[in-house]
Amino acid sequence: MNSTAGILSVQFNPKCGDKKYNLEKAYSIIEQYCDKQLDLVVLPEFFTTSLDEKTMIDSPEDSNGGEVVEFMSKVAKRFNTNIVCGSVMEKDGENLFNTAFILNRHGDIIAKYRKIHLYDYFGGNEGTYTTPGKDPIVVQMDFGKVGVSMCFDINFPMLYKELIKSGAEIIVSPSAWSTLISDSDKDKQIFVETWRALNITRAVENLIYFVTSNLVGKTNPYICSCGNSMIINPFGKVLNAFEEEGGIYSLVDLEIVRELKKTVPIPLLD
Repeated sequence: MNSTAGILSVQFNPKCGDKKYNLEKAYSIIEQYCDKQLDLVVLPEFFTTSLDEKTMIDSPEDSNGGEVVEFMSKVAKRFNTNIVCGSVMEKDGENLFNTAFILNRHGDIIAKYRKIHLYDYFGGNEGTYTTPGKDPIVVQMDFGKVGVSMCFDINFPMLYKELIKSGAEIIVSPSAWSTLISDSDKDKQIFVETWRALNITRAVENLIYFVTSNLVGKTNPYICSCGNSMIINPFGKVLNAFEEEGGIYSLVDLEIVRELKKTVPIPLLD
């Protein structure tokens, strides 16, 4: 198995209720990196709806990911890459789940992760319309093992211990990490610093590559997302991060993770 993996994290400001625009925007950013080694593309949470509850609740995707996964499946085949399709609101029976569909290079769904920890704090109400998932997910891809988390999950380190126990070498986190537009500049800066600190901590404490793909800019009339998508190595070095729309790309060496797992103790749950 090749020890290197080319990772692309996509960051942009989707238009509320304009799925076609958002899908084409994601495609255009990925296309800019088609000359690179693309092994894994990570898209943000709610990348086709933005934080528009009406669209998410009234127009969810089906249990196969609907139009979003159909489109991204073609992208996976076009660019010969695995894709973590950020998240969509998935309707399964009477329940709505915040779900990340994971596609292989052939565009096949190889797993899906339903967000476990829903954001119901400081004005958030995700749990009023979304059912929490139950199962941590680690996916064996053709280059290594990838664990999947999502946004507010980052506050729950025990989830990441479960992913490490299942062999994760890279952990991804599609996100819509956001704050109120009315917050002061000081409060917004503290919010961003907290986000960055949590990202780095999850990488270092688990000795893995940690990849976040976040929304950026005004994502509904009251909220702005902070960007700062990151690819972080197991020693806490931020390989890439920024605050504008676009992609961040890094060629990572998974042999570093594999050697660390052999030589450095990582505290795990019993």
